[in-house]
Amino acid sequence: MSTDAKIHYEVSKHIAEIVLDRPPVNAFSVPFLDDILAAFRRAAEDKNVRAVVLRSALPDRFCAGLDLDIILGKSGLDVRKFLQKLYIDLWDIQTKMGKPTIAAVNGAARGGGMTLAISCDMVLAADSATFGYPEIDLAVLPAIHFAHLHRIIGRYRAFDLLFTGRTFSAGEAATLGLVSRVVSKDALHEEARTLAATFADKSPTAVRIGRAAFMRACDLDYTRGVANAVEDFCNIAVTPDAQEGLTAFLEKRKPNWK
Repeated sequence: MSTDAKIHYEVSKHIAEIVLDRPPVNAFSVPFLDDILAAFRRAAEDKNVRAVVLRSALPDRFCAGLDLDIILGKSGLDVRKFLQKLYIDLWDIQTKMGKPTIAAVNGAARGGGMTLAISCDMVLAADSATFGYPEIDLAVLPAIHFAHLHRIIGRYRAFDLLFTGRTFSAGEAATLGLVSRVVSKDALHEEARTLAATFADKSPTAVRIGRAAFMRACDLDYTRGVANAVEDFCNIAVTPDAQEGLTAFLEKRKPNWK
């Protein structure tokens, strides 16, 4: 694993835990994302692993999404290379995982952090966790979520979250169907382990075949939607407004839209 990325990987009682540990907010650099994908692949290939838990080592932070320098000043080709990993490779790995994956969201999940969390089969959220799609405020788009969010929560509520960029609570996320369960912050890790143990105790063959069937049933042309999302994100990331929005965020000022 790279020196930039901080991923802890451990296996106990047929459960693999992938722990994000890149202070201050677990933002994606390219090496960090590479190591996350490598950890998922490792869990998929390990016959001793029957369930996977993804969690954060940082207090009150799950994942803030992308390091802005991934987009700022970059070409469409550079952005596309990153999205190949976050949108397409992550989806492909999760689809073929063959065992249940659980995201334990202990705190703030934003943008790409939302993408990472909902790539898992279940999302457990601490009662203090918060969620959001703030990309629109930077003049970029949470394009991958255009492909699926409306199918989960409905067209009008999806438009609300995607185009206001507002932060929302774990309770609202549960009401909308974006998280599986909300538990107390102190109990989150143990709840995730208990749930993983429930899956690990079942027939690995039945779970693997059943999960594959479930993924096919839920696809709903999602694969084509991912390809469209890559195009949409790349198209807007190189616009002057997107570059201004990212720069303004870094400089802690209000954007001056063209």
